Formats: sequence, C-alpha cells, structure tokens
Amino acid sequence: MAAEGKRIPAIRDASPGSVKCAIYTRKSTEEGLDQQFNTLDAQREAAESFISSQRHEGWVALPQHYDDGGYSGAKMDRPALKQMLADVAAGNVDCILVYKVDRLTRSIHDFFRILEILDKHKVTFVSVTQQFNTTTSMGRLTLNMLLSFAQFERETISERTRDKMRAARRKGKWIGGNLVLGYDVAPQGGALIVNRTEAEQVREIFRLYLERGSLIPVLDELDQRNWRMKAWRTREGRMRGGSRFTKSTLHNLLTNATYTGRVRFEGQLCEGEHERVIDDDIWNRVQEQLNRNGGSGRRNLGNKHGGLIKGLVRCGSCGSAMIHTYTRKKEILYRYYVCVNAHQRGWNKCTTRSVSAPELEGAVIQNLRAFAQDPAMLSEILLRIEEIREPDTPIADPAHVQEALCRFDPLWDQLTVCEQGQFIRTLVTQVKFDGVTGTVTVGFRSEGIKEICYKHGVPK
Repeated sequence: MAAEGKRIPAIRDASPGSVKCAIYTRKSTEEGLDQQFNTLDAQREAAESFISSQRHEGWVALPQHYDDGGYSGAKMDRPALKQMLADVAAGNVDCILVYKVDRLTRSIHDFFRILEILDKHKVTFVSVTQQFNTTTSMGRLTLNMLLSFAQFERETISERTRDKMRAARRKGKWIGGNLVLGYDVAPQGGALIVNRTEAEQVREIFRLYLERGSLIPVLDELDQRNWRMKAWRTREGRMRGGSRFTKSTLHNLLTNATYTGRVRFEGQLCEGEHERVIDDDIWNRVQEQLNRNGGSGRRNLGNKHGGLIKGLVRCGSCGSAMIHTYTRKKEILYRYYVCVNAHQRGWNKCTTRSVSAPELEGAVIQNLRAFAQDPAMLSEILLRIEEIREPDTPIADPAHVQEALCRFDPLWDQLTVCEQGQFIRTLVTQVKFDGVTGTVTVGFRSEGIKEICYKHGVPK
C-alpha cells in the first residue's frame, strides 16, 4: 500500500448537491511503492489539486483510496478498480478522476466497458492531464485517439518483452517458468543452480529407465521410493508441484534437455548458462531407448477419429475417467476408451484397463434405441429420474419420448459423427464401464429427453 505523503486535504463530508469525486491511481509494478512519496501519491495529489480548482462547482474528494499498485492496465481484474466500480453502482460516486487515461486502462475495449457502467449511473470521467468531456462526441473522439495510442504503447512493450526473452533464450539464459527436479532458482534470481540431492534422484531415474527398459517399471519403483516431482514455493508463499509421477511427466523428465546444460530455442538446442546434470552418453542412450519404445511412450489421444461418448465415460472399477484413444496397425485404425488410472499409472493399477470404442459406443446407442422398443424400460428410467429430479423440473411424457425416438432412429446413419455425438450428449449424462463384469451403465438426463421431444415435433 502507498505510504502517506503530503497531500492537499480532501473534504471529508460531502454536502447535499456536491460532486463526490473518486480518485483512481495505478502503477504496473511494485517497484518504488515502499518509498515515502511514490507515484501513486503523486497521481492522487495532482487529482486533489484539480478537485480543489473545481471547489466552486461543489467538487469534493472522497476519502477512500482506490490504489492499484503492481497491477497491469491490460486487464480489469484489479481490486481497487473493482471496489470503485462497486461504489459507482451503489451511487456513492459522481465523478472519477485519473492522472492519465492509461492509468485506468490500456485497452479500448475495457475502457468502453467502464464507460458504459459510468454512463449507466450518470458518473462523469476526468483525466487530469488530458482534459475532455465524456458527454460530448468530440470528447469521445479525443478519448478514442488517446486510448489507441495507449494500446499501441502496450502492444509495443509486449513485443519488446518477447524480443528480449527470445534473445535471452538464444544466449542460453533461464527466463522463468516451472522449475524441474534437480534445479533451484539462484538467490539473486534469473538463473538455475543445481540442487545436489534432487540431481542425484534425476541421475538415478535415468539409470532406472536404462535398466528397466520402459516407463511403467520405473513408475512402480518411484512409487515405492515415494519420489515426487519438483516441489517449490512461489514468491507469494504458495506451494507448487510435488505430485506423483505419471507416464507423461516421467517422459517429460527423460526428454528435458535442461539436464544436459542446454535450452531449447525455436526447435534448436542452445548451450545454457546452468550446470548439466546428465552427461551426453546417458542422455543419448535414453533417447534411443524411448524411440525404440515408440517415442513418447503414449498412445495418440484425442477425438480425431470419432469418440462419440468422449468425456462421458467413467471406469466402473476405480472411478477414474476413461479417455478416447487410438492406434494404427498395418493401416488399420483401432479405437479404445482407456482408464486414465491404468494409462498413467500402469495396467496393474486397474482391472478395467480399456475397452473397444466401437463396442462401447454401440452399447450406448443400443440403449437409446431400446427406449422406443421397450416402453416399460422407458417408464422405469423416467420414474427413476422423477425420484431424483429437482422440484418444479418438468419431465417428459413416455409416449412422446417413444414417438420422438421412433422418428429419429431411421435418420441415425445419415448424421455426421459430430451430430451423433451431440445427440448422445443431449440424452446421456454419464456412461460407466466395468471391465470385470462387462457391464455398461448409461445415465440419462430428463431435460435432454424432453429437449429431443421438442426438437422433433412431438407436442409438449
């Protein structure tokens, strides 16, 4: 918070008919804010002087300090700004003053959002060093020009920062980011130093991979030793990292060129300023082993090849999500839903493991078709939904649902995969697969069933 400096006394009690003025100040960094008289104080003093010059018009400075020290003007997420706008909405402010427009915001879009709020509550806006009246078209034009230059300045600063970071990276300097096991930040900042205890763990992990030959056995060993990923404390005192290793994070460690004393820059390896942990011989042998085992040690993930129920499937054995994945063998594509726990921690961690995607999707589609074929099943499901639904939530008529599904079924094969997935998500909340019993459980949503009825012309 800004220290108190010499200021023109603010009028504390606003008499009826006075113009209550809120003064907003901001500085992008915290540098210098601990001084007895800092830039926030200077901004407020200039605004108080302006208010004093308008005292004959009834202007009075509110005692509240709306100071955002250490906050960028590129975003609206600032505590003092939020409080000031809340006071505006509460009718406690008639005019807002800033030293310059860019103290309030550097974004044209954000400024007009603020201006709309001020107009709504009939609050005026004054920039002490750039006087204009926001109630006139000329004033708005002038303001738009000033904000354009402010945004241009912000974008220029961003470009300079990116260029500076690229130059630092090219020279092998550490430019920040998440720490990796084996290194700490130097006391003076801006550089990596080796953490000797963690560095020994890193070397042992590389050795274990060469000895065991694949990721899962190494993960099992790390679990037994209770070795975790890098843990560190931020400047704000919050703890970060410290999670258990997974196949993905273990692979990332084994392919992190930081351990060879180098840094990656635009696809190239550059010599870094930090000390290496892994020698080139061990590094090269590990990379060759990873390549022989299939590169990343992970299957291709995503929804590139279907995945009608992607995001809906849960493992019936351990409760984890099941992700859509695929692999190719001799130009043939095989799709699966794989338990995240088994995929990341090893097949021995879950009894369900994986299931054929076409088979599971087919089972879900058959469940949907069964509605129209078995009115008793439909009535039973709707009855269960009725038992757990919120009060006043409408529920579909079984006859209407049956009619809608009968109309829809012949069109199923004409829909795109995307449209089929959207249809399923309208009706289904969750699909649970138990690999031990082979059971597929489908959870339906009442609102979705009613929506399908409406979309396909069945009367409410």
